[in-house]
Amino acid sequence: MVSSSVAPGGFIQQQNLVEQVADYLTQAIIQQHFLPGERLSEVQLSRDLGVSRAPVREAARLLESRGLLVSKPRRGFFVRALNAVELEDVFDLRLCLERHAIQRLSERYSSEAERALKQQVEVLCEAAANNDGTRRIEEDLQFHRLMLHHAGNERLLRAFDGLTHELRLCITLITKTHEAPDTIATSHFQLLDALGSGSAEACREAIDYHIGVARDFVVRSVGD
Repeated sequence: MVSSSVAPGGFIQQQNLVEQVADYLTQAIIQQHFLPGERLSEVQLSRDLGVSRAPVREAARLLESRGLLVSKPRRGFFVRALNAVELEDVFDLRLCLERHAIQRLSERYSSEAERALKQQVEVLCEAAANNDGTRRIEEDLQFHRLMLHHAGNERLLRAFDGLTHELRLCITLITKTHEAPDTIATSHFQLLDALGSGSAEACREAIDYHIGVARDFVVRSVGD
């Protein structure tokens, strides 16, 4: 029988290592150090990171569950390459979640929510101005997460959190294909204007346009 005073500590340490490797791989994929369709070498990664192959393999399985990697029998793990249909599906689900969220938010839009969202847009614009692509993606997602948070439905927020891993891939494609990446950041002011108007219809039109433009850029880039 394993001593209870030993097992939990070892388990937590191992899990923390797996998460660290998973975070590293996520950032490497977003920054396109690993390209869509590229095979990941467990041996090389374990050498580069100074860890055994076990946490690398577990991290890869974790990213597979998050939609960033795919596994192929006897061949290993590969960076997921989203096709046009899959991208449409991701944005379709995102639109369902955010359309409902912004309508709820418009009905309870408080000064606290307004301040938080305005501040987040400013942070997002700063990241865009500094050409910090990775931070821009994270701050973009944080704005939308804040919007869902202030909509007041935690289950809606959890559904969005489950989608964010695939959304990171999508936003990476947007920033690559968008003619003026800075406008991705400033376009969020239109959502604030719609919320400030108090019109649920204006909010719906704003989120439809905001997500629709992003979807069109991504799907077009895959088609090209």
